[in-house]
Amino acid sequence: MHHAYKLPSPLVFYKEIKLVPIMGLVLSFINILCLLIIQLSFLADGDGIGLNYGLVADNLPAPPQVISLVKSRNVAKIRIFEPNHGVLDALQNSGIEVIVGTLNADIANIANDPNFAKNWVQNNIVPYAPTVKIRAISLGNEVNPSDLGSMLQALKNLDNAVRATGFSIPVTTTIGVYLLASSYPPSQGDFSEAAKPGMQQVSGFLASNGYPIMVTAYPYFAYAGDPEHVPLQYALINSSEVVVRDGDLGYANLFDAMVDGVYAAMDKVGGGAVEVVVCESGWPSKGNGDFTTTTLAQTYNQNLVRHVTSSGTPRKPGNKVETYIFAIFNEDQKSPGVEQNFGLYNPDMTEVYHIDF
Repeated sequence: MHHAYKLPSPLVFYKEIKLVPIMGLVLSFINILCLLIIQLSFLADGDGIGLNYGLVADNLPAPPQVISLVKSRNVAKIRIFEPNHGVLDALQNSGIEVIVGTLNADIANIANDPNFAKNWVQNNIVPYAPTVKIRAISLGNEVNPSDLGSMLQALKNLDNAVRATGFSIPVTTTIGVYLLASSYPPSQGDFSEAAKPGMQQVSGFLASNGYPIMVTAYPYFAYAGDPEHVPLQYALINSSEVVVRDGDLGYANLFDAMVDGVYAAMDKVGGGAVEVVVCESGWPSKGNGDFTTTTLAQTYNQNLVRHVTSSGTPRKPGNKVETYIFAIFNEDQKSPGVEQNFGLYNPDMTEVYHIDF
């Protein structure tokens, strides 16, 4: 984390069939339709929210327990930061979708050596793709401008390696809002001069393939860094009033402003049609005094779930933002302070606070 969906064929009835069998068939057909409607409404409700499954800890439950926990909460998506085979094994036939990351250290290897890319896919994707729903592969996490120089070649090599296996999986990368030199108001969102050449190449690749861009967005850090100018309720997605006016658009929360700032920046480098997926957002429950309480963390994450499953942003009101909360667990081997306290759960699987999904 960086600071700064076929209906059944119609039933054919024959004159010879008596009324009672017809009624039975009609009732069966109605039952099937009802089940389909329930399933489709569940997909619509749960489709937008996921959880980050971080593993920087020495005291976490075994992956099968964690995947059972995720399923029990009706969460249908997770993200992992590297291709952990224990997690991927636990995901098999679970119905849970996953974003799989590569290590940042592998970006250069994948860019420079197509065989490295091929082997990475053969080892980490091919054994699991038949039984695990892989949403996307992300080359690195919160990449820096220095990573972007080789990113286009890395994306091409990894995409070619995936396509050669016959599987269809988007290949992308993960950036943070820190790559924006300007983000206020959101329509002025623009990448820094250092990031712009690389993002132009990345945007072209993603746009031509219909792949999304992954973004980390944390209103918490903006609020904690400048509480005088960032209203708390605006950061918590807790305001119904417009706080920021941007031409004809009004922003009642900072999350939307951050997402639309990225959309504006992507537009300026030819990626206006690229979907923004927020692969990380959250609020720590302790570690920074009054800025980090369980009440604030619960408020932000619950509001985030409600918001992204019900509406889009002012710039793209029809597009719900696919979003992943950071994180499932508090992780004791992360940096001391807030970094260790983003979890919804303690390592013993008790809740830090409750979120209704």
